[in-house]
Amino acid sequence: MGKVLFTIGYEGLDPERLTGALRDAGCGLLADVRAVANSRKRGFSKGALKAGIEEAGLAYAHLRSLGTPKAGREAARAHDATLMRQIYREAVLDTADGGLALDELARMAEAAPTCLLCFERDPERCHRRVLAERLEDRGFTTVDLFG
Repeated sequence: MGKVLFTIGYEGLDPERLTGALRDAGCGLLADVRAVANSRKRGFSKGALKAGIEEAGLAYAHLRSLGTPKAGREAARAHDATLMRQIYREAVLDTADGGLALDELARMAEAAPTCLLCFERDPERCHRRVLAERLEDRGFTTVDLFG
């Protein structure tokens, strides 16, 4: 199958179902691509998530620089995926820093089976879809996980 990139949104999941989905898929690294890795949902703030993921024998990396800026998060909450994608591309991916962060993510995903994590269950409503598309341009195949 070649280079595979997984994605998952934790909306509707608990930490146990998340780690189960990651294990079942053969993931070795969870790449948290939230700009703000806080959550009101138990187990999904950065510290607790990292501890739970590592306890399950997986690696965790918070790639804050690949998170969605506030305006993009607001567009996603308003169910405007087109605007969210535009904001995300212009404010993050099409910048020099965004390009470097994407290069780093590609290296990580080539080294270990990697899953992008954000909140939204539907990948079409999340910036992780835009990230996945950019990595597909580099030869990755995307598999969306739903737990």
